[in-house]
Amino acid sequence: MLAAGAAMLFVREPAQPAQMRAGAFDPPRLAPDFALRGSDGSEVTLARYRGKVVLLTFGFTYCAAVCPTTLATLAQARNSLGGAADKVQVIFVTVDPDRDNAAHMRKYLAAFDDSFIGATDAPEVLAAVREDYGVTAERQGTGPNYAMAHTSSIFLIDQAGRLRAMMPFGHDATDFIHDVALLLEG
Repeated sequence: MLAAGAAMLFVREPAQPAQMRAGAFDPPRLAPDFALRGSDGSEVTLARYRGKVVLLTFGFTYCAAVCPTTLATLAQARNSLGGAADKVQVIFVTVDPDRDNAAHMRKYLAAFDDSFIGATDAPEVLAAVREDYGVTAERQGTGPNYAMAHTSSIFLIDQAGRLRAMMPFGHDATDFIHDVALLLEG
């Protein structure tokens, strides 16, 4: 009886899987794919990046605060991943196709990280992509200096193209590094 009690003391709980810091989709589901005009001159699809972790964000290049902050955070995270950075792709889908053409997006994104890809297209095509992800975007103001209010979360898509998590705006690079590392582990 003493031996049985001692044996129970050494029984361990199975190791708990590491938790993502972003809000996880449980169970994960296939991320809605799209085909948009890329800032690199080619078609941007999620299928193109199978085998990589995709960090998908929506924004616009004339954004004063949220978009540049997000892109700087993602650039910092990607830079901190070292050799694993090649297994991560950031895709920035514009919510402002009137001002964000492919050439302008390429120049804007290169200021953060040369590997970042911008995506644009006709307003109705972009609206369909936003709807697939539950992203909102609304023009605010008139004249050439209008703003766009939009969803600012970042979607984390694994190497198999499954939507795994959504990171709200405001998380720092260490949270992205943590979650990307988990996704790269499989």
